[in-house]
Amino acid sequence: MQRILSTDTTQHIGQTVSVSGWVNSRRDHGGLIFIDLRDHTGIVQLVINPEQSEAFGLAEHVRDEYVLRVVGNVKERDEGLKNPNIPTGGIEIVVDTLEVLNKSEPLPVATRDEGQQSGEELRLKYRYLDLRRPTMQNTLKQRSEYYKVLRRYMDEHEFTEVTTPILANSSPEGARDFLVPSRVYPGKFYALPQAPQQFKQLLMVGGVPRYYQIATCFRDEDPRADRLYGDFYQLDLEMAFVDDGEVVRGTMEPLIKQLATEFGGKQLVSDDVPRIPYQEAMDRFGSDKPDLRFGMELIDLTDDLRATEFGVFKNTIANGGVVKAICVPSGANLSRKQIDGFTDTAKREGAGGLAYIKYENGESVSPIAKFLTPEELTTIQTKLGASDGDAVFFGTDTRATVNKVLGHLRSEFADHFQLKDPNKVALAWIVDFPFYEYDEGARRVDFGHNPFSMPRGGVEALRAAETDEQKLALVADQYDMVMNGYEICSGAVRNHNPEVMYEAFGLLGYDAAYVDAKFGAMINAFKFGAPPHAGCAFGIDRIFMVLTGQDNIREVVAFPKNGSGVDVMMSSPGAADVAQLDELSLKIIES
Repeated sequence: MQRILSTDTTQHIGQTVSVSGWVNSRRDHGGLIFIDLRDHTGIVQLVINPEQSEAFGLAEHVRDEYVLRVVGNVKERDEGLKNPNIPTGGIEIVVDTLEVLNKSEPLPVATRDEGQQSGEELRLKYRYLDLRRPTMQNTLKQRSEYYKVLRRYMDEHEFTEVTTPILANSSPEGARDFLVPSRVYPGKFYALPQAPQQFKQLLMVGGVPRYYQIATCFRDEDPRADRLYGDFYQLDLEMAFVDDGEVVRGTMEPLIKQLATEFGGKQLVSDDVPRIPYQEAMDRFGSDKPDLRFGMELIDLTDDLRATEFGVFKNTIANGGVVKAICVPSGANLSRKQIDGFTDTAKREGAGGLAYIKYENGESVSPIAKFLTPEELTTIQTKLGASDGDAVFFGTDTRATVNKVLGHLRSEFADHFQLKDPNKVALAWIVDFPFYEYDEGARRVDFGHNPFSMPRGGVEALRAAETDEQKLALVADQYDMVMNGYEICSGAVRNHNPEVMYEAFGLLGYDAAYVDAKFGAMINAFKFGAPPHAGCAFGIDRIFMVLTGQDNIREVVAFPKNGSGVDVMMSSPGAADVAQLDELSLKIIES
């Protein structure tokens, strides 16, 4: 299609042009037929006169979404008929010839942005039609430009793009693998990589100074609004001769700031991106991916209330728990029903209830106010910085439970009071993650993220950790970047020393044979002069979602699976036929 649908369309007046596209709408005015023709650049109005009998005859039978090619003369519209809302609103094409390239049946989904939209499930089933909507067309174009920015930045900073294998080995990355059975080696399996972790570290051993790729990653995790099911994309990178995570952070931070301001058109909350230790983030915000566009920090009142006679607070503190609170601006305006809703949320997160104090007309209004002394009420209001019209909500339990409950409420209160400004971007680096964590399901200590991070203190710190408590106190030189409450990056200084790898697994009960079986290539490579190295991976789907103002990640990829992990367009996953299973030495066992 000739691109005449530019902003300055007047330059084409008087020219004969050929354009192709889809029928967006058709209007029969008796003596004239008007067709709005659409392609990826926009819409232009066609005028078909009865004098052009062949074209007019075809136009009488044209319907929405027919595919046409027309040749005609560009004419300026009469002054009263111009449409200032579209770039081509000042011109029209008077058609000489019209060709129907293909017909269309009535569409099951809308291909326009205006009017009632189809439901997500139907849109995903007919995604190839949904992609015709101008919004989706623009998203695909934006994503292409986004990739150009990423690659340009990496090239300018002397990174070498290297693609790594898709058929790989299983590797513990914190999620379930997708396994691919081998036909040649019956009973053995490849795994689709959760990340190119081992390969990029091997590239460092291989002498590549700076590696990157836009990598396809595969994880069998349940989908949610900010996480695609199955496959997703990340900007994966690694840097050799780096033993300080700040080098990686300092190298990549300007890219994310540039994307936020220049590509996304957002305002940075702060040009200085804070570094917040993991435990501090949990204590202040109740989350390791805090949204810093608003305040409402968690304030610890435990020491201030040690002498209280209020039973709930007193018993919690006596049993080693904590009392913390958040101040909600304008929270005094919440109704009883709304507070009950937030209380239900707190209970779902593990709280027994949700105590609160409202500040109205200089008074502390609360069911618990009568159990607190005037001095305690003053301390609470002062320490929380609460003013008239605000409300304070309390959490009382173990530190971990209180942080979790109040962190979740903090986000929900911000949603309720519209404190998450979509035009702003707040960035932070969360650093010093726990090396190990306690797996409640397995009832044992396990790796916090993955086993490839370097523990602070190296092998000596590992050897000094004998009890579970000491193991859980170990810190990894690991870091995440967060954007508006989303984790958008995870990285670490890597463990490049076989001795440290063996010790890290040994503390969890795994022997050297297990490590060799799982990571033989990497362990062997580390024995041949592996340089120190560090890197990270940015979740580019999630970043793009935030920067384009979407709240559902499925809106920013061309062909996503639905919220249940099903590709309703291609009907996958599907059954394999018996011949395929026989080739792979597999058998389906009916439950």
